[in-house]
Amino acid sequence: MKRKSFPGGIHPLYNKELSKDKAIERMDTPKRVKILLQQHIGAPCQPLVEKGQDVVIGQKIGDTEKFVSAPIHSSISGKVVEITDKYVVIEGEDREEFVFGEKRDIDSLTADEIKGIVREAGIVGMGGAAFPTHVKLTPPEGKKFEAIILNGAECEPYLTIDDRIMTEQAEKVVYGLRALLKATGAEKGYIGIEVNKPQAIQAISEAIKNYNNIELVPLEVKYPQGGEKQLIKAVLNKEVPIGGLPVDIGALVNNVYTAAAVADAIREGKPLYERGITVTGKGVKEPKNIIVKIGTTFREVIDQCGGLTEDAAKIIAGGPMMGRAVADLDEVVTKGTSGILVLTESEVELVEEKTCIKCARCVDACPMYLMPNYLATYARKGMLEEAQKLHLFNCIECGCCSYVCPSRIPLIHLIRQGKWQVNSKKGSK
Repeated sequence: MKRKSFPGGIHPLYNKELSKDKAIERMDTPKRVKILLQQHIGAPCQPLVEKGQDVVIGQKIGDTEKFVSAPIHSSISGKVVEITDKYVVIEGEDREEFVFGEKRDIDSLTADEIKGIVREAGIVGMGGAAFPTHVKLTPPEGKKFEAIILNGAECEPYLTIDDRIMTEQAEKVVYGLRALLKATGAEKGYIGIEVNKPQAIQAISEAIKNYNNIELVPLEVKYPQGGEKQLIKAVLNKEVPIGGLPVDIGALVNNVYTAAAVADAIREGKPLYERGITVTGKGVKEPKNIIVKIGTTFREVIDQCGGLTEDAAKIIAGGPMMGRAVADLDEVVTKGTSGILVLTESEVELVEEKTCIKCARCVDACPMYLMPNYLATYARKGMLEEAQKLHLFNCIECGCCSYVCPSRIPLIHLIRQGKWQVNSKKGSK
């Protein structure tokens, strides 16, 4: 099986064996949810409900007229007990009532109707970025999509929910891709899957056999194979121009779980009020792939997975490379939450930073052809113009540079800090 890939990258310990063979389960409905009104890139939603109001599963509780946004829906049936400009709290009741949209089929829908359904369902990118999908399906004037790539690489260590959705619900993923193709007018669809997911490859291969315009692309197991620009390079052998977007070369990338959500929105009229996540790591007693209601606390999700081990030391939302540390277990699951990772004391390494030895390992590993050592140095010294000349904002923050650095310099932290400094100066003008 020929494997496609991209230049650079790394091979971290993947640790997927903890959950990769665990079938997707459904979590018990929580008694209370705190649903954030901004779970996406773009404008926040305004609450559409009032304190004391009864709501049901799938009911729209937040929206805005802004184009770059996505509506928010209730994930449980119950009563609204608190509202702020940032969230809505719902107290659950012993009833499971739903309000879904009309059941449709892509053959009877126009491109604009599909985009409308996607928008009303509140679907966003579910690989972590949470960019509103209906916006992504709408190219700038003068641009058009030629190919859509579904990201099934799931290169982030530990996470396995995408692997499971492809293995267990391949037909749904492919249906979603077909809907995206019709919505954009793109002629060709691709599904890129790393070869360490043989069950997913087999299931998707079977699901696409009757569609000549959809191709499965086996990918080398390498991080960050699932990065948007890296996936385009691997699948299409094209490069997104510096400062450009995938649409500039006719490409559109969506996550496989996003495609499954699109299928549910069209065929079932189901809004995005729940999602599958991976709960894993040696610090959790029973790693699982589990469907969770949006607004559920991390504490409740972890309890559903047996709770924390005695030596649990660090909790990460997402994976170890691009995720972020969680300080409060009362943080809630959002549309962009792909996993909850719990590391133990022995896995959390506190190291002392040393002087750069000019080995250039970070340069070799960088999938964006950047010089992380210089970018980090310039950011540390406040030399922001020099950093921008070296394409500071082309960094995708994958963390490869920090991973390979023998001096344990926090390269990615410094580069993020540099971006923040530049944006802060722009905002103050």
